[in-house]
Amino acid sequence: MNLRLTPKNLPGEISAISSKSCAHRLLICASLADRPTKIVCNQRNRDIDATVDCLCAMGAEITWQQGVFTVSPAIKQDFARLNCGESGSTLRFLLPVLCALGQKAEVKMEGRLPQRPLEPLWSELISHGALLQRPAEDTLSVAGELTGTSFTVDAGVSSQYISGLLFALPLLGGGTVRLTGKVESRNYITMTLDALSAFGVDTAWEKDTISVFSAGYVSPGCMTVEGDWSNAAFWFAADCLSSEKVTCTGLRKDSSQGDKAVTEALSAIRAGNAVIDSSQIPDLVPILAVVASLTEGVTKFVNAARLRLKESDRIEAVCRLLRDLGGAAEATEDELTVYGQRRLRGGATHSRNDHRIAMSAAIASIGCEDPVVIQHAQAVEKSYPTFFADFVKLGGCVTQEEEV
Repeated sequence: MNLRLTPKNLPGEISAISSKSCAHRLLICASLADRPTKIVCNQRNRDIDATVDCLCAMGAEITWQQGVFTVSPAIKQDFARLNCGESGSTLRFLLPVLCALGQKAEVKMEGRLPQRPLEPLWSELISHGALLQRPAEDTLSVAGELTGTSFTVDAGVSSQYISGLLFALPLLGGGTVRLTGKVESRNYITMTLDALSAFGVDTAWEKDTISVFSAGYVSPGCMTVEGDWSNAAFWFAADCLSSEKVTCTGLRKDSSQGDKAVTEALSAIRAGNAVIDSSQIPDLVPILAVVASLTEGVTKFVNAARLRLKESDRIEAVCRLLRDLGGAAEATEDELTVYGQRRLRGGATHSRNDHRIAMSAAIASIGCEDPVVIQHAQAVEKSYPTFFADFVKLGGCVTQEEEV
């Protein structure tokens, strides 16, 4: 699907959608709990659906009606067939859980997910008794059962590895995860600990070790998925670029989500010549780069190497997006430099099947002279299926073009 966006200001108010990151965590805990749980979640997307489908394949019963999931805990299957789609969270969270349950399974992956890393999680699971194989590039085979309760993992590749092990530990009666290296996306680990706590799992994080003391999950009965700061970031950016006020409501200021740092990062960029540490907020870089491209001065995004391992090589994809629209950017292996200007030219660009690139391109249209055409705009369905509907709700002009 190719969409043409005519440059316009976007005045108005949008309510934040439910946090994808929070929904993953609560759904997993609920599926492992002692009794059914209701989870209020105002919007689904492809990644959330991937987690739901995988949990159902593992024996859970999950329905969604009028914005509420009803989750009945999983019953171990003789054999489970999971399809994680393109969701890295689903795969990395559930792989340790499968191993802890001793659940024999086949796990399918789509899109760029088969190329995204699983080490060092893969080796750590094998060293603790899991039998993992890769019969095809897009397929994992899972068997065996985890032994021992002390795990060590390099925290510099993905926080999702740590979260996956933390979900597994209550099934093993408790245990520890020792973190080596620099901890990336620390706030996402905190979100996992918050979810575990909500389901009666006691934990402690002291220095480089996270301890889980509880054996099993206890349902709180009902939970609400909080608003998503990561996707709200696009509306905060729109507010920066539009001459009229754009407001996003339904967000918790005390949230553990690291991407609530978007407001501080935008202020730094708008002040000029900012240096943004990307290590804790990698998902914000595409939209922050768009704002930087429309702010006079030079903005540097440092410690950004992990962006190359996302749904696209996001360092390359952001550079291409900005250049396609008449901006200027350059990159090294772990840095992105954006040269700001008052307006962008506009033009055609491709989402690279990355939801955050597609949404960033849409917000960039506010500061363009000519229309922006986004090729493969349906990439937004991964995290925010109603993004363009909300864009139009705020006054944006979107038309669909024929693909050639």
